[in-house]
Amino acid sequence: MVAEHVHTASIAAAPIVVASNRGPVSYRRSEDGTLVAGRGGGGLVSGLSSIQRDAEGGAAVWVCAALGEGDREAARAAGRRLPTDDTGGHHVRMLDIPPDTFAAAYNGIANSVLWFVHHMLYQTPLEPSFDREFRTQWAAYEEYNAAFADAVAEEAAQGAAVLVQDYHLALVPGLLRARRPDLRIGHFSHTPWAPPDYFRMLPDDVAGQLLQGVLGGDRAGFLTRRWAEAFAACCADVLGAEVVRDGEGRAAEVRFEGRTTRLGVHGLGADGDFLRERAHRADVEERMAALRAQIGPGRRAIVRVDRTELSKNIVRGLYAYRLLLEDHPQWRGKVVHVAFAYPSRQDLAVYRDYTAQVERVARGINADFGTEGWEPVALHVKDDFARSLAAYRLADVALVNPIRDGMNLVAKEVPVVSDHGCALVLSREAGAAAELGDEAITVNPYDVEATARALHLALLMDPGERAERTKRLAAAATALPPARWFTDQLQAL
Repeated sequence: MVAEHVHTASIAAAPIVVASNRGPVSYRRSEDGTLVAGRGGGGLVSGLSSIQRDAEGGAAVWVCAALGEGDREAARAAGRRLPTDDTGGHHVRMLDIPPDTFAAAYNGIANSVLWFVHHMLYQTPLEPSFDREFRTQWAAYEEYNAAFADAVAEEAAQGAAVLVQDYHLALVPGLLRARRPDLRIGHFSHTPWAPPDYFRMLPDDVAGQLLQGVLGGDRAGFLTRRWAEAFAACCADVLGAEVVRDGEGRAAEVRFEGRTTRLGVHGLGADGDFLRERAHRADVEERMAALRAQIGPGRRAIVRVDRTELSKNIVRGLYAYRLLLEDHPQWRGKVVHVAFAYPSRQDLAVYRDYTAQVERVARGINADFGTEGWEPVALHVKDDFARSLAAYRLADVALVNPIRDGMNLVAKEVPVVSDHGCALVLSREAGAAAELGDEAITVNPYDVEATARALHLALLMDPGERAERTKRLAAAATALPPARWFTDQLQAL
């Protein structure tokens, strides 16, 4: 106990702390029983790498949750921080939150309530029903957020900058403000924000808690102006807060109970340099050869790459492709829908059912339209990043039709690595439409007929026009790469 206390006391407080549910490393048991660390990727990791280099007076610290038993064992063995050999050099504190508390907070509230509200996914005649079970889960969500607030308060130096990520941790800014009023606190929402009429579906006290939690920060960041305006409208409608607008009429600040929270918009972009380099490695070339063989010579490829997340609208996309084949028989035998639908959140029944529905619809299209030499839908359900990049490079058309999406990086990644230009069919409900809509063919994600027409137009697009549009899409997609996206938020604090 004494040695452990000395070790903890010797750890330097951090000038920058990042808090997110998922961290840059995960652990699993190998066949010989040892714990093996796997490094994470994505925008948060590359962004933190940049601010870790820039941090003055000490290293940045990342606070995250243990997601599985391997993570919990590693967190218990490590004590306060994980070995940097495991984390790619990051200073990481992984929280060993009790499994039942984590499950109730993560699956019960974050993924089954907050995600559904912000993406407007409920079948309202039947759901939601906020009953006693919900209240038990909400208490777990409070406990989970409090654990993060406690850890961040312990890790942060005097006057440190804290960047709290996403809907999992909406209460943390307010809880942290009470513990450490000296800190500069920002919260960033990676999802859409629900409009007031939908957000008020939540119990009144819960809706108020969530808003006040985010307003505990000095700044609240969003992927698009639309989501920032929705948040401001909820604050005014639910809390009676004052929304201060700038000279152009945009919501700039929210004032509530003597505090002011500034609003910011940071449209996360694709990491163009990484994607272009990664897309030309040998494993991607191998997968391109396999995909070309599956598509067949001379055929066009309509590509989608998604998790089987309810908001991604994969089933309606398949229905639109079916309608394309029905209404425009000239495409039969001449186009293949390469659909990557990687299973997501399979511990929740509604996601398992949705994944099964995707597979049923794809099989139905192949059964009804397929011929001996042509399979209309090439469905892949095993996650494979190299294969996704190969499909990006081969795509003639990219279909990105979410019901609602905070941004959607697939829409930004495809034009960055496309070999010969790709027409983008893009839902107007994706955050990416704010930046890419002028060069894409935008659709109402619920309108299957309109989506089928958009696919037809995309397939007919002149190659020269397609190539020019792709260049402009790629430029817009990489305007704010992850490292700059992160440092911009840091500087704004």
